[in-house]
Amino acid sequence: MNIIIGLTGPTGSGKSSAGALAKDFGLKLADCDKIARQAVEKGSDGLKAVVNAFGEDILNPDGTLNRKSLAKKAFSSCEQTELLNKTIFPYIRRLVLKETESGNILIDAPTLFESGINEICYKTIAVLSNKKNRLARIIERDNLTEEEALLRMSAGKNDDFYLKNADYIIYNDNSQKEFLKEFKEILSKILKSGENL
Repeated sequence: MNIIIGLTGPTGSGKSSAGALAKDFGLKLADCDKIARQAVEKGSDGLKAVVNAFGEDILNPDGTLNRKSLAKKAFSSCEQTELLNKTIFPYIRRLVLKETESGNILIDAPTLFESGINEICYKTIAVLSNKKNRLARIIERDNLTEEEALLRMSAGKNDDFYLKNADYIIYNDNSQKEFLKEFKEILSKILKSGENL
């Protein structure tokens, strides 16, 4: 049986640096941010569903998705974020399940629990970080204004949600070296415990 590990955490927590270590442990990485982009490629059923939910004005003139326009609408309220998730999750989930058909895998998914992808995971790890660090990472990573970054942060779940749902929690507020060392230790422990599955 394949070992499937879920990696999650709020936006800006820095979990993708942990995901990059997957191959060191013989794990295939399924990056749900990339998969989510696939799910809304031009002409896809996923994009059609998102346009039906949010309107034609989220498209660029060439028919591709304008991410900033969608973000403005989707993160304007909890209800709108919920609508986006409900619309897109089935398409993302389908693509993720395809990825998990062979070999041990680490699924890097910001919305692991909300999408129900956690149900196929043997264990789950959440990466948390303080608000100041997260804000700085999001602004740098996505080239956003502070206001846009705060809007994204407010659309996500709080730390309690992850503390309640994840099997393991790692805090990413000190050095990168410490954070990755702790992540490696947890991965080793999970893989060892999963050997007899």
